[in-house]
Amino acid sequence: MSDVLSTKVVERLRGVVTRHPYPLVFATISGAHLYGFPSPDSDFDLRGCHTLPLPEVIGLETGTETIETSAKDGDFELDLVTHDAKKFFGLLLKKNGYVLEQVFSPLVVYTTPEHEELKQIAKACITRHHSHHYFGFAETQWKLFEKQRPNRVKPLLYVYRVLLTGIHLMRTGAVEANLVQLNDEARLPHVTDLIARKLARPEQSVLGDIDVEFNRREYERLRNELEASHQASSLPEAATAWDALNDLLVRLRMR
Repeated sequence: MSDVLSTKVVERLRGVVTRHPYPLVFATISGAHLYGFPSPDSDFDLRGCHTLPLPEVIGLETGTETIETSAKDGDFELDLVTHDAKKFFGLLLKKNGYVLEQVFSPLVVYTTPEHEELKQIAKACITRHHSHHYFGFAETQWKLFEKQRPNRVKPLLYVYRVLLTGIHLMRTGAVEANLVQLNDEARLPHVTDLIARKLARPEQSVLGDIDVEFNRREYERLRNELEASHQASSLPEAATAWDALNDLLVRLRMR
């Protein structure tokens, strides 16, 4: 991760994570830094999984399932969201692409042996129906792109990132959320240009000269490609990780 972020930034991120009120299974970087197109002023989106202690699960008063923490210090801004292991594992079983990307993010701020075990188990959560997650996410981002005036670069990049991630997942069974890596295979020069704009400009930068009709055609083409990849995918119909996740959850609770 030092190749992507400075040592000073990594230390600051870890400093926030280690103050979490519950034991963590992992914390990784998501958002624009994971996707390969952070603006100079992009904040850090950290996501992870924590474990509520047994008394806060079996008693009348239960602990917090989802914890959100924000930190801001000058130009350094961080957003950390973690779910309790039971909720997180349930999301994995519900064909949720967000949590898959969080588990497999190569930008690891905090990890444990259980995180490594979870990455192995999560492979058995991947199904051909994860394509629906990426269809829905792309549609939401495309509507946002069309609605905003002037058009902004961020939602359009999300459209391409999401569709190419879904296509890659259907074809290979591997989770890849970095648009730079994905476009090495897709070879879309207009995506390369959009990434360069996002890297050089503020987070809310606009696209004054964008060809909306061209990008609409590309959006539809990639949607069709994702559908075709879904139909041809050899991925399983359903997750087979329930027992393994249940076993891991019990061990985390009893730890």
